[in-house]
Amino acid sequence: MSGESMDKFKVECVKIHVQPTQNSHHNAQTNDKQVPINYPELVQQSRDAFNSGKTRPLEWRIKQIKQLMRMLTENSSEIVAALASDLHRCKFETFALEIDYTIQEIKYMLMNIKEWSATEKPPKSLANFFDGVEIRKDPYGVVLVMGAWNYPVQLNLLPMMGAIAAGNCVIVKPSEIATATAKYLYETIPKYLDTDCCRVIMGGVSETTELLKQRFDYIFYTGSSTIGKIVRKAANEFLTPVTLELGGKSPVYIDNTVDMAMAAKRILWGKCVNVGQTCIAPDYMLCTPEVQSKFIEEAKKILQEWYGDNPRENPDLARIITDKHYQRLVNYINDKTKIAIGGDVNPAEKFISPTILTDVKSTDSIMQEEIFGPILPIINVNNAYEAINFINSREKPLALYIFSKDKETLSLIINNTSSGSVVANDVILHAAVETLPFGGVGYSGMGAYHGKFTFDTFTHKKGCLIRNYNKVAEILAKSRFPPYSDENLKILRRLLERRPSLPIIKYLPYILMFGLGVLATVGFKAAMKEFNYSEKQL
Repeated sequence: MSGESMDKFKVECVKIHVQPTQNSHHNAQTNDKQVPINYPELVQQSRDAFNSGKTRPLEWRIKQIKQLMRMLTENSSEIVAALASDLHRCKFETFALEIDYTIQEIKYMLMNIKEWSATEKPPKSLANFFDGVEIRKDPYGVVLVMGAWNYPVQLNLLPMMGAIAAGNCVIVKPSEIATATAKYLYETIPKYLDTDCCRVIMGGVSETTELLKQRFDYIFYTGSSTIGKIVRKAANEFLTPVTLELGGKSPVYIDNTVDMAMAAKRILWGKCVNVGQTCIAPDYMLCTPEVQSKFIEEAKKILQEWYGDNPRENPDLARIITDKHYQRLVNYINDKTKIAIGGDVNPAEKFISPTILTDVKSTDSIMQEEIFGPILPIINVNNAYEAINFINSREKPLALYIFSKDKETLSLIINNTSSGSVVANDVILHAAVETLPFGGVGYSGMGAYHGKFTFDTFTHKKGCLIRNYNKVAEILAKSRFPPYSDENLKILRRLLERRPSLPIIKYLPYILMFGLGVLATVGFKAAMKEFNYSEKQL
Protein backbone atom coordinates (compact mmCIF):
# COMPACT_ATOMS: atom_id res chain seq x y z
CA MET A 1 0.00 0.00 0.00
CA SER A 2 2.58 2.40 -1.21
CA GLY A 3 2.39 6.13 -1.51
CA GLU A 4 2.89 6.34 2.24
CA SER A 5 6.11 7.72 3.66
CA MET A 6 7.36 8.16 7.17
CA ASP A 7 5.13 11.12 7.87
CA LYS A 8 2.26 8.71 7.22
CA PHE A 9 2.42 8.32 10.96
CA LYS A 10 2.14 12.04 11.81
CA VAL A 11 -0.72 12.88 14.11
CA GLU A 12 -3.38 14.94 12.42
CA CYS A 13 -6.44 15.37 14.63
CA VAL A 14 -6.07 12.31 16.82
CA LYS A 15 -4.89 12.48 20.43
CA ILE A 16 -2.89 9.72 22.04
CA HIS A 17 -4.96 7.24 24.05
CA VAL A 18 -4.68 3.85 25.66
CA GLN A 19 -7.61 1.92 27.07
CA PRO A 20 -7.83 0.87 30.70
CA THR A 21 -8.15 -2.86 31.30
CA GLN A 22 -11.38 -4.45 32.38
CA ASN A 23 -9.90 -4.97 35.84
CA SER A 24 -9.15 -1.29 36.39
CA HIS A 25 -11.35 1.15 38.31
CA HIS A 26 -11.56 3.72 35.49
CA ASN A 27 -14.99 5.06 34.79
CA ALA A 28 -16.42 5.99 31.42
CA GLN A 29 -15.16 9.56 31.65
CA THR A 30 -11.59 8.39 32.12
CA ASN A 31 -11.60 6.93 28.59
CA ASP A 32 -11.74 10.46 27.18
CA LYS A 33 -8.72 11.74 29.09
CA GLN A 34 -5.25 11.87 27.62
CA VAL A 35 -3.08 9.26 29.27
CA PRO A 36 0.69 9.16 28.69
CA ILE A 37 1.66 5.74 27.48
CA ASN A 38 4.35 3.71 29.19
CA TYR A 39 5.09 1.38 26.28
CA PRO A 40 7.26 -1.17 28.12
CA GLU A 41 4.59 -1.44 30.81
CA LEU A 42 1.83 -1.72 28.22
CA VAL A 43 3.54 -4.62 26.45
CA GLN A 44 4.39 -6.26 29.77
CA GLN A 45 0.74 -6.10 30.83
CA SER A 46 -0.21 -7.89 27.63
CA ARG A 47 2.55 -10.44 28.21
CA ASP A 48 1.35 -11.04 31.77
CA ALA A 49 -2.16 -11.61 30.44
CA PHE A 50 -0.81 -14.09 27.90
CA ASN A 51 1.33 -15.89 30.47
CA SER A 52 -1.71 -16.26 32.70
CA GLY A 53 -3.10 -18.68 30.11
CA LYS A 54 -6.24 -16.64 29.59
CA THR A 55 -6.07 -16.69 25.77
CA ARG A 56 -5.34 -20.39 25.34
CA PRO A 57 -8.78 -21.99 25.86
CA LEU A 58 -10.62 -22.40 22.57
CA GLU A 59 -13.83 -21.21 24.22
CA TRP A 60 -12.25 -17.83 25.03
CA ARG A 61 -10.99 -17.41 21.46
CA ILE A 62 -14.34 -18.29 19.91
CA LYS A 63 -16.14 -15.88 22.21
CA GLN A 64 -13.82 -13.00 21.23
CA ILE A 65 -14.20 -13.72 17.51
CA LYS A 66 -17.98 -13.81 17.85
CA GLN A 67 -17.78 -10.48 19.65
CA LEU A 68 -15.88 -9.01 16.69
CA MET A 69 -18.68 -10.11 14.37
CA ARG A 70 -21.24 -8.66 16.76
CA MET A 71 -19.32 -5.37 16.77
CA LEU A 72 -19.50 -5.16 12.98
CA THR A 73 -23.19 -6.01 12.74
CA GLU A 74 -24.29 -3.73 15.57
CA ASN A 75 -22.24 -0.73 14.44
CA SER A 76 -22.51 -0.87 10.65
CA SER A 77 -24.01 2.63 10.42
CA GLU A 78 -21.13 4.08 12.46
CA ILE A 79 -18.61 2.34 10.20
CA VAL A 80 -20.31 3.69 7.08
CA ALA A 81 -20.21 7.20 8.56
CA ALA A 82 -16.53 6.89 9.52
CA LEU A 83 -15.50 5.73 6.03
CA ALA A 84 -17.61 8.47 4.44
CA SER A 85 -15.73 10.98 6.57
CA ASP A 86 -12.27 9.58 5.83
CA LEU A 87 -12.59 8.63 2.16
CA HIS A 88 -15.97 9.89 0.98
CA ARG A 89 -16.63 6.15 0.59
CA CYS A 90 -20.14 5.18 -0.49
CA LYS A 91 -22.24 2.75 1.54
CA PHE A 92 -22.05 0.01 -1.11
CA GLU A 93 -18.25 -0.11 -1.16
CA THR A 94 -18.01 0.07 2.64
CA PHE A 95 -20.34 -2.90 3.08
CA ALA A 96 -18.95 -4.97 0.20
CA LEU A 97 -15.25 -4.35 0.83
CA GLU A 98 -15.10 -3.81 4.58
CA ILE A 99 -18.08 -4.93 6.68
CA ASP A 100 -19.50 -7.90 4.76
CA TYR A 101 -16.07 -9.06 3.64
CA THR A 102 -14.76 -9.13 7.21
CA ILE A 103 -17.90 -10.81 8.55
CA GLN A 104 -17.55 -13.61 5.99
CA GLU A 105 -13.91 -14.13 6.99
CA ILE A 106 -14.98 -14.31 10.64
CA LYS A 107 -17.69 -16.84 9.83
CA TYR A 108 -15.18 -18.98 7.95
CA MET A 109 -12.82 -18.82 10.91
CA LEU A 110 -15.57 -19.89 13.31
CA MET A 111 -16.54 -22.78 11.01
CA ASN A 112 -13.01 -24.17 11.00
CA ILE A 113 -11.16 -23.01 14.12
CA LYS A 114 -11.62 -26.30 16.01
CA GLU A 115 -10.15 -28.29 13.15
CA TRP A 116 -7.31 -25.83 12.51
CA SER A 117 -6.30 -25.65 16.17
CA ALA A 118 -6.40 -29.43 16.74
CA THR A 119 -3.18 -31.36 17.22
CA GLU A 120 -2.02 -32.90 13.94
CA LYS A 121 -0.87 -36.51 13.67
CA PRO A 122 1.55 -36.56 10.73
CA PRO A 123 2.75 -39.80 9.09
CA LYS A 124 5.64 -41.54 10.84
CA SER A 125 8.39 -43.84 9.71
CA LEU A 126 9.15 -47.38 10.82
CA ALA A 127 11.74 -46.07 13.29
CA ASN A 128 8.96 -44.19 15.15
CA PHE A 129 6.30 -46.85 14.85
CA PHE A 130 5.89 -47.12 18.63
CA ASP A 131 6.14 -43.35 19.23
CA GLY A 132 3.66 -40.49 19.24
CA VAL A 133 4.44 -37.97 16.48
CA GLU A 134 2.45 -34.74 16.83
CA ILE A 135 2.29 -31.13 15.67
CA ARG A 136 0.89 -28.88 18.39
CA LYS A 137 -0.49 -25.41 17.55
CA ASP A 138 1.08 -22.80 19.84
CA PRO A 139 0.34 -19.05 19.93
CA TYR A 140 3.39 -16.80 19.64
CA GLY A 141 2.50 -14.55 22.59
CA VAL A 142 2.05 -10.79 22.22
CA VAL A 143 1.30 -9.69 18.64
CA LEU A 144 1.50 -6.18 17.18
CA VAL A 145 -0.89 -5.44 14.28
CA MET A 146 -0.25 -2.24 12.32
CA GLY A 147 -3.13 -1.52 9.94
CA ALA A 148 -3.42 0.68 6.87
CA TRP A 149 -5.71 3.61 6.06
CA ASN A 150 -7.18 2.59 2.71
CA TYR A 151 -9.33 -0.26 4.09
CA PRO A 152 -9.02 0.63 7.75
CA VAL A 153 -11.64 -1.78 9.08
CA GLN A 154 -10.73 -5.06 7.42
CA LEU A 155 -6.96 -4.42 7.39
CA ASN A 156 -7.00 -4.01 11.17
CA LEU A 157 -9.64 -6.56 12.14
CA LEU A 158 -8.66 -9.50 9.91
CA PRO A 159 -5.14 -9.89 11.31
CA MET A 160 -6.46 -9.07 14.79
CA MET A 161 -8.98 -11.89 14.42
CA GLY A 162 -6.24 -14.29 13.33
CA ALA A 163 -4.04 -13.37 16.28
CA ILE A 164 -6.92 -13.94 18.72
CA ALA A 165 -7.98 -17.20 17.02
CA ALA A 166 -4.45 -18.57 17.46
CA GLY A 167 -4.52 -17.69 21.18
CA ASN A 168 -2.36 -14.58 21.24
CA CYS A 169 -2.71 -11.27 23.01
CA VAL A 170 -2.85 -8.48 20.43
CA ILE A 171 -2.08 -4.76 20.32
CA VAL A 172 -3.57 -2.96 17.31
CA LYS A 173 -2.17 0.29 15.92
CA PRO A 174 -4.57 1.73 13.28
CA SER A 175 -3.31 4.30 10.81
CA GLU A 176 -4.17 7.77 12.09
CA ILE A 177 -4.54 9.00 8.51
CA ALA A 178 -8.03 7.46 8.44
CA THR A 179 -8.89 9.63 11.46
CA ALA A 180 -12.58 8.86 11.92
CA THR A 181 -12.17 5.10 11.49
CA ALA A 182 -9.18 4.97 13.84
CA LYS A 183 -11.25 6.79 16.46
CA TYR A 184 -14.14 4.37 15.90
CA LEU A 185 -11.87 1.33 16.39
CA TYR A 186 -10.29 2.85 19.48
CA GLU A 187 -13.62 3.62 21.12
CA THR A 188 -15.56 0.53 20.03
CA ILE A 189 -13.21 -2.46 20.30
CA PRO A 190 -12.90 -2.19 24.13
CA LYS A 191 -16.69 -2.39 24.42
CA TYR A 192 -16.70 -5.85 22.82
CA LEU A 193 -13.33 -7.51 23.45
CA ASP A 194 -11.33 -8.51 26.52
CA THR A 195 -9.16 -5.42 27.11
CA ASP A 196 -6.60 -7.36 29.12
CA CYS A 197 -5.69 -9.20 25.93
CA CYS A 198 -6.88 -6.95 23.07
CA ARG A 199 -5.71 -3.33 23.09
CA VAL A 200 -5.83 -0.43 20.63
CA ILE A 201 -3.14 2.27 20.46
CA MET A 202 -3.47 5.57 18.61
CA GLY A 203 -0.70 7.98 17.71
CA GLY A 204 1.73 9.32 15.16
CA VAL A 205 5.34 8.83 14.11
CA SER A 206 6.90 9.28 17.57
CA GLU A 207 4.41 6.93 19.21
CA THR A 208 4.86 4.33 16.48
CA THR A 209 8.64 4.60 16.81
CA GLU A 210 8.41 3.97 20.56
CA LEU A 211 6.04 1.07 19.99
CA LEU A 212 8.48 -0.57 17.57
CA LYS A 213 11.25 -0.37 20.17
CA GLN A 214 9.37 -2.89 22.31
CA ARG A 215 9.79 -6.62 22.11
CA PHE A 216 6.86 -8.38 20.46
CA ASP A 217 6.50 -12.05 19.59
CA TYR A 218 5.05 -11.34 16.14
CA ILE A 219 4.47 -8.21 14.05
CA PHE A 220 1.92 -7.92 11.24
CA TYR A 221 2.24 -4.75 9.15
CA THR A 222 0.16 -3.53 6.22
CA GLY A 223 1.41 -0.50 4.31
CA SER A 224 4.20 0.71 2.06
CA SER A 225 7.51 -0.95 1.27
CA THR A 226 9.31 2.09 2.72
CA ILE A 227 7.74 1.68 6.15
CA GLY A 228 7.89 -2.10 5.79
CA LYS A 229 11.69 -1.86 5.80
CA ILE A 230 11.57 0.16 9.03
CA VAL A 231 9.26 -2.41 10.65
CA ARG A 232 11.50 -5.28 9.54
CA LYS A 233 14.60 -3.55 10.89
CA ALA A 234 12.94 -2.97 14.26
CA ALA A 235 11.77 -6.59 14.38
CA ASN A 236 15.28 -7.85 13.65
CA GLU A 237 16.49 -6.35 16.94
CA PHE A 238 14.65 -9.14 18.77
CA LEU A 239 14.52 -11.68 15.91
CA THR A 240 10.75 -11.15 15.87
CA PRO A 241 8.96 -12.86 12.95
CA VAL A 242 6.97 -10.53 10.72
CA THR A 243 4.32 -10.55 8.04
CA LEU A 244 4.60 -7.59 5.68
CA GLU A 245 1.60 -6.92 3.45
CA LEU A 246 2.96 -4.26 1.12
CA GLY A 247 2.06 -3.43 -2.46
CA GLY A 248 3.82 -2.47 -5.67
CA LYS A 249 2.87 -1.86 -9.25
CA SER A 250 0.44 -4.63 -10.22
CA PRO A 251 0.47 -4.94 -14.03
CA VAL A 252 -2.31 -5.86 -16.44
CA TYR A 253 -1.51 -7.59 -19.72
CA ILE A 254 -4.35 -7.69 -22.26
CA ASP A 255 -4.33 -9.12 -25.78
CA ASN A 256 -6.70 -9.04 -28.76
CA THR A 257 -8.41 -12.36 -27.98
CA VAL A 258 -10.59 -10.99 -25.18
CA ASP A 259 -14.16 -9.79 -25.07
CA MET A 260 -13.08 -6.15 -24.85
CA ALA A 261 -16.33 -4.78 -23.42
CA MET A 262 -16.22 -7.28 -20.56
CA ALA A 263 -12.45 -6.99 -19.99
CA ALA A 264 -12.49 -3.19 -19.94
CA LYS A 265 -15.36 -3.15 -17.44
CA ARG A 266 -13.49 -5.49 -15.07
CA ILE A 267 -10.21 -3.59 -15.31
CA LEU A 268 -11.84 -0.20 -14.79
CA TRP A 269 -13.82 -1.45 -11.80
CA GLY A 270 -10.56 -2.53 -10.16
CA LYS A 271 -9.07 0.89 -10.85
CA CYS A 272 -12.09 2.91 -9.72
CA VAL A 273 -13.13 1.07 -6.56
CA ASN A 274 -12.00 3.22 -3.61
CA VAL A 275 -10.60 5.46 -6.42
CA GLY A 276 -7.64 3.16 -6.92
CA GLN A 277 -6.51 3.29 -3.29
CA THR A 278 -6.19 -0.48 -3.17
CA CYS A 279 -2.93 -2.42 -2.84
CA ILE A 280 -4.01 -4.88 -5.56
CA ALA A 281 -5.57 -2.31 -7.91
CA PRO A 282 -4.42 -2.61 -11.55
CA ASP A 283 -1.51 -0.18 -11.60
CA TYR A 284 -0.60 -0.04 -15.30
CA MET A 285 -1.55 -1.82 -18.51
CA LEU A 286 0.59 -3.52 -21.15
CA CYS A 287 -0.86 -4.04 -24.64
CA THR A 288 -0.37 -3.41 -28.33
CA PRO A 289 -1.42 -0.05 -29.87
CA GLU A 290 -4.33 -1.85 -31.57
CA VAL A 291 -5.63 -3.25 -28.26
CA GLN A 292 -5.09 0.15 -26.63
CA SER A 293 -7.42 1.84 -29.15
CA LYS A 294 -10.16 -0.75 -28.57
CA PHE A 295 -9.78 -0.48 -24.80
CA ILE A 296 -10.05 3.33 -24.77
CA GLU A 297 -13.11 3.22 -27.02
CA GLU A 298 -14.86 0.85 -24.59
CA ALA A 299 -13.59 2.72 -21.52
CA LYS A 300 -15.26 5.96 -22.64
CA LYS A 301 -18.63 4.22 -22.87
CA ILE A 302 -18.24 2.40 -19.55
CA LEU A 303 -17.15 5.44 -17.53
CA GLN A 304 -19.99 7.47 -19.04
CA GLU A 305 -22.45 4.72 -18.07
CA TRP A 306 -21.07 4.48 -14.52
CA TYR A 307 -20.42 8.10 -13.58
CA GLY A 308 -22.17 10.30 -16.16
CA ASP A 309 -21.00 13.64 -17.57
CA ASN A 310 -19.84 14.98 -14.20
CA PRO A 311 -18.09 12.23 -12.19
CA ARG A 312 -17.38 14.67 -9.33
CA GLU A 313 -21.08 14.78 -8.50
CA ASN A 314 -21.45 11.00 -8.60
CA PRO A 315 -21.81 9.53 -5.07
CA ASP A 316 -20.13 6.26 -6.04
CA LEU A 317 -16.65 7.77 -6.41
CA ALA A 318 -14.54 8.10 -3.27
CA ARG A 319 -11.91 10.79 -2.67
CA ILE A 320 -8.14 10.82 -2.15
CA ILE A 321 -7.26 10.43 1.51
CA THR A 322 -5.03 13.51 2.09
CA ASP A 323 -3.87 16.66 0.33
CA LYS A 324 -0.38 15.22 0.10
CA HIS A 325 -1.56 12.10 -1.73
CA TYR A 326 -3.82 14.23 -3.93
CA GLN A 327 -0.95 16.50 -4.97
CA ARG A 328 1.31 13.52 -5.68
CA LEU A 329 -1.30 12.10 -8.05
CA VAL A 330 -2.02 15.45 -9.74
CA ASN A 331 1.68 15.75 -10.56
CA TYR A 332 1.38 12.55 -12.62
CA ILE A 333 -1.15 14.09 -14.98
CA ASN A 334 0.39 17.51 -15.58
CA ASP A 335 1.19 16.56 -19.17
CA LYS A 336 -2.27 16.98 -20.73
CA THR A 337 -1.13 15.53 -24.07
CA LYS A 338 -1.01 12.06 -22.49
CA ILE A 339 -4.56 12.16 -21.10
CA ALA A 340 -6.83 9.97 -23.25
CA ILE A 341 -9.73 9.99 -20.79
CA GLY A 342 -10.46 12.02 -17.65
CA GLY A 343 -7.94 14.27 -15.97
CA ASP A 344 -10.52 16.34 -14.07
CA VAL A 345 -9.41 17.42 -10.60
CA ASN A 346 -10.73 19.46 -7.68
CA PRO A 347 -8.31 20.30 -4.86
CA ALA A 348 -11.03 21.42 -2.44
CA GLU A 349 -12.54 17.92 -2.48
CA LYS A 350 -9.31 16.02 -3.22
CA PHE A 351 -11.15 14.69 -6.28
CA ILE A 352 -9.52 13.09 -9.32
CA SER A 353 -11.68 11.58 -12.04
CA PRO A 354 -10.89 8.15 -13.53
CA THR A 355 -8.02 8.92 -15.90
CA ILE A 356 -6.28 6.92 -18.64
CA LEU A 357 -2.85 7.94 -19.95
CA THR A 358 -1.22 6.91 -23.23
CA ASP A 359 2.27 7.39 -24.72
CA VAL A 360 3.69 6.52 -21.31
CA LYS A 361 7.37 5.56 -21.06
CA SER A 362 8.94 3.28 -18.47
CA THR A 363 11.06 6.23 -17.30
CA ASP A 364 8.08 8.52 -16.58
CA SER A 365 7.54 9.45 -12.94
CA ILE A 366 4.21 7.62 -12.79
CA MET A 367 6.05 4.35 -13.45
CA GLN A 368 8.49 4.76 -10.57
CA GLU A 369 6.17 4.02 -7.63
CA GLU A 370 2.76 2.54 -6.91
CA ILE A 371 0.09 4.97 -8.15
CA PHE A 372 -2.59 4.35 -5.51
CA GLY A 373 -5.14 6.49 -7.33
CA PRO A 374 -7.64 6.40 -10.24
CA ILE A 375 -5.00 6.83 -12.97
CA LEU A 376 -4.23 4.03 -15.44
CA PRO A 377 -1.14 4.47 -17.64
CA ILE A 378 -0.85 2.30 -20.76
CA ILE A 379 2.52 1.11 -22.06
CA ASN A 380 2.70 -0.43 -25.51
CA VAL A 381 4.34 -3.80 -26.10
CA ASN A 382 4.26 -5.98 -29.20
CA ASN A 383 3.51 -9.34 -27.57
CA ALA A 384 3.42 -11.39 -24.38
CA TYR A 385 7.19 -11.97 -24.46
CA GLU A 386 7.85 -8.23 -24.30
CA ALA A 387 5.31 -7.94 -21.49
CA ILE A 388 7.11 -10.66 -19.54
CA ASN A 389 10.46 -8.91 -19.97
CA PHE A 390 8.96 -5.61 -18.83
CA ILE A 391 7.36 -7.15 -15.73
CA ASN A 392 10.52 -9.06 -14.82
CA SER A 393 12.67 -5.93 -15.12
CA ARG A 394 10.81 -4.37 -12.16
CA GLU A 395 10.14 -5.30 -8.55
CA LYS A 396 7.82 -8.27 -8.03
CA PRO A 397 4.19 -7.10 -7.82
CA LEU A 398 1.58 -8.07 -5.25
CA ALA A 399 -0.79 -9.11 -8.06
CA LEU A 400 -0.51 -9.83 -11.77
CA TYR A 401 -3.53 -9.66 -14.08
CA ILE A 402 -3.66 -11.39 -17.46
CA PHE A 403 -6.53 -10.89 -19.90
CA SER A 404 -6.49 -13.45 -22.69
CA LYS A 405 -8.59 -16.33 -23.97
CA ASP A 406 -5.47 -18.15 -25.15
CA LYS A 407 -4.45 -20.79 -22.60
CA GLU A 408 -0.88 -20.89 -23.90
CA THR A 409 -0.51 -17.15 -23.31
CA LEU A 410 -1.87 -17.51 -19.78
CA SER A 411 0.54 -20.35 -18.99
CA LEU A 412 3.46 -18.53 -20.61
CA ILE A 413 3.05 -15.44 -18.43
CA ILE A 414 2.18 -17.31 -15.22
CA ASN A 415 5.16 -19.65 -15.58
CA ASN A 416 7.69 -16.96 -16.47
CA THR A 417 6.90 -14.22 -13.96
CA SER A 418 6.90 -13.93 -10.17
CA SER A 419 4.18 -12.16 -8.21
CA GLY A 420 2.22 -12.49 -4.99
CA SER A 421 -0.86 -13.75 -6.86
CA VAL A 422 -2.20 -14.09 -10.40
CA VAL A 423 -5.71 -13.53 -11.72
CA ALA A 424 -6.70 -14.39 -15.27
CA ASN A 425 -9.44 -12.33 -16.94
CA ASP A 426 -10.44 -10.33 -13.87
CA VAL A 427 -8.92 -8.25 -11.09
CA ILE A 428 -8.93 -8.11 -7.26
CA LEU A 429 -11.40 -10.98 -6.79
CA HIS A 430 -8.69 -13.45 -5.69
CA ALA A 431 -8.66 -11.64 -2.34
CA ALA A 432 -12.17 -12.99 -1.70
CA VAL A 433 -11.23 -16.64 -2.28
CA GLU A 434 -10.76 -17.90 1.26
CA THR A 435 -8.73 -20.96 0.22
CA LEU A 436 -6.03 -18.90 -1.54
CA PRO A 437 -3.11 -17.30 0.34
CA PHE A 438 -2.98 -13.51 0.06
CA GLY A 439 0.49 -12.03 0.29
CA GLY A 440 3.44 -10.65 -1.59
CA VAL A 441 6.94 -11.65 -2.60
CA GLY A 442 10.07 -9.53 -2.50
CA TYR A 443 9.23 -5.83 -2.32
CA SER A 444 5.50 -6.60 -2.33
CA GLY A 445 5.76 -8.35 1.03
CA MET A 446 6.38 -11.56 2.93
CA GLY A 447 3.99 -13.99 4.52
CA ALA A 448 0.32 -14.49 3.67
CA TYR A 449 -3.11 -14.54 5.24
CA HIS A 450 -6.86 -14.95 4.54
CA GLY A 451 -8.83 -18.07 5.47
CA LYS A 452 -6.72 -20.76 7.13
CA PHE A 453 -3.58 -18.81 6.27
CA THR A 454 -4.68 -16.12 8.74
CA PHE A 455 -4.77 -18.68 11.55
CA ASP A 456 -1.48 -20.25 10.45
CA THR A 457 0.27 -16.86 10.31
CA PHE A 458 -0.12 -16.36 14.06
CA THR A 459 0.50 -20.00 15.01
CA HIS A 460 3.79 -21.69 15.79
CA LYS A 461 3.66 -25.33 14.74
CA LYS A 462 5.51 -27.16 17.50
CA GLY A 463 6.80 -30.60 16.58
CA CYS A 464 6.47 -33.14 19.40
CA LEU A 465 7.95 -36.65 19.59
CA ILE A 466 6.35 -38.62 22.43
CA ARG A 467 8.40 -41.73 23.27
CA ASN A 468 7.71 -44.42 25.85
CA TYR A 469 9.54 -47.34 27.43
CA ASN A 470 8.40 -50.01 25.02
CA LYS A 471 10.81 -52.96 25.21
CA VAL A 472 10.49 -53.88 21.52
CA ALA A 473 11.24 -50.29 20.46
CA GLU A 474 14.29 -50.25 22.72
CA ILE A 475 15.64 -53.46 21.21
CA LEU A 476 15.25 -52.02 17.72
CA ALA A 477 16.96 -48.75 18.65
CA LYS A 478 19.74 -50.08 20.85
CA SER A 479 22.15 -49.87 17.90
CA ARG A 480 22.53 -46.15 18.62
CA PHE A 481 24.24 -46.80 21.95
CA PRO A 482 27.94 -47.51 22.52
CA PRO A 483 29.94 -49.58 22.06
CA TYR A 484 29.71 -48.57 18.38
CA SER A 485 30.28 -51.07 15.57
CA ASP A 486 29.88 -51.32 11.83
CA GLU A 487 27.06 -53.79 12.32
CA ASN A 488 25.17 -51.36 14.58
CA LEU A 489 25.70 -48.58 12.01
CA LYS A 490 24.10 -50.75 9.32
CA ILE A 491 21.11 -51.46 11.56
CA LEU A 492 20.74 -47.77 12.40
CA ARG A 493 20.88 -46.82 8.73
CA ARG A 494 18.12 -49.31 7.91
CA LEU A 495 15.94 -47.91 10.67
CA LEU A 496 16.45 -44.28 9.69
CA GLU A 497 16.31 -44.71 5.92
CA ARG A 498 13.68 -42.50 4.31
CA ARG A 499 11.09 -44.58 2.50
CA PRO A 500 7.86 -43.74 0.67
CA SER A 501 4.98 -43.70 3.09
CA LEU A 502 3.21 -47.04 3.02
CA PRO A 503 -0.48 -47.11 3.86
CA ILE A 504 0.12 -50.35 5.70
CA ILE A 505 2.20 -48.49 8.33
CA LYS A 506 -0.70 -46.20 9.12
CA TYR A 507 -3.19 -49.02 9.38
CA LEU A 508 -0.85 -51.65 10.84
CA PRO A 509 -2.27 -51.33 14.39
CA TYR A 510 -5.74 -52.03 13.03
CA ILE A 511 -4.44 -54.92 10.94
CA LEU A 512 -2.73 -56.37 14.01
CA MET A 513 -5.92 -56.04 16.03
CA PHE A 514 -7.87 -57.67 13.23
CA GLY A 515 -5.30 -60.45 13.08
CA LEU A 516 -5.49 -60.98 16.80
CA GLY A 517 -9.26 -61.08 16.50
CA VAL A 518 -9.05 -63.73 13.78
CA LEU A 519 -6.61 -65.78 15.85
CA ALA A 520 -8.84 -65.47 18.90
CA THR A 521 -11.84 -66.61 16.87
CA VAL A 522 -9.99 -69.55 15.37
CA GLY A 523 -8.65 -70.49 18.79
CA PHE A 524 -12.10 -70.24 20.33
CA LYS A 525 -13.61 -72.43 17.62
CA ALA A 526 -10.82 -74.98 18.05
CA ALA A 527 -11.37 -74.99 21.80
CA MET A 528 -15.10 -75.47 21.37
CA LYS A 529 -14.52 -78.28 18.91
CA GLU A 530 -12.21 -79.97 21.38
CA PHE A 531 -14.73 -79.40 24.15
CA ASN A 532 -17.56 -80.96 22.11
CA TYR A 533 -15.35 -83.89 21.20
CA SER A 534 -14.52 -84.49 24.86
CA GLU A 535 -18.22 -84.41 25.77
CA LYS A 536 -18.98 -87.07 23.17
CA GLN A 537 -16.19 -89.24 24.53
CA LEU A 538 -17.77 -89.02 27.96
